[in-house]
Amino acid sequence: MLRSLPSFQHLHSMAKQKFKIINWSTYNKALKQRGALTIWLDESAIVAWTEKTTPERRGRPLHYADMAITTVLMMKRVFGLSLRALQGFVDAIFKLMVLLLRCPDYSLISKRAKTVKISIKTPTRGEISPLVIDGTGLKVFGEGEWKVRQHGADRRRVWRKLHMAADSVMHEIICADLSLSGTTDTQALPATVMMLC
Repeated sequence: MLRSLPSFQHLHSMAKQKFKIINWSTYNKALKQRGALTIWLDESAIVAWTEKTTPERRGRPLHYADMAITTVLMMKRVFGLSLRALQGFVDAIFKLMVLLLRCPDYSLISKRAKTVKISIKTPTRGEISPLVIDGTGLKVFGEGEWKVRQHGADRRRVWRKLHMAADSVMHEIICADLSLSGTTDTQALPATVMMLC
């Protein structure tokens, strides 16, 4: 007895809908605008780029102000650049703006990043939204499932349990706690809630 193959006609309706573009000039301008980058430097930032104060201790005075290091570290964070790429990026911006400034060297940025006080904060949540609390298992030590199935277990697997509380609107993990594998979600809940206070 022959069976007929299932029909996949219903899958065509789930495909991405195509829109007919009527105004090509506006569409082209919108596509070009996606790649546009506008950077504005305040006049006070340009003046304060280099350190003007005399050092209080012995040694070579600092050439770049803390504000310059903070600015390039923010650019590094926003654009996801490596230190060398960051130096080239900032130098290219100064060249385009026809400024006689230079970016600090990548090794100097790395050293001064440890001393500069910088805090990159997430936006404030405002009103508290409902929390989602869940737990998941993490394998710390042990073989893969295929090896165990084929050859048997050599060692005992070691697991840990990660308990998390996440903001249901922002999809941000608010707090997390790591416990032993025998800890249940209900046992870990009070400690997780205490982290929120």
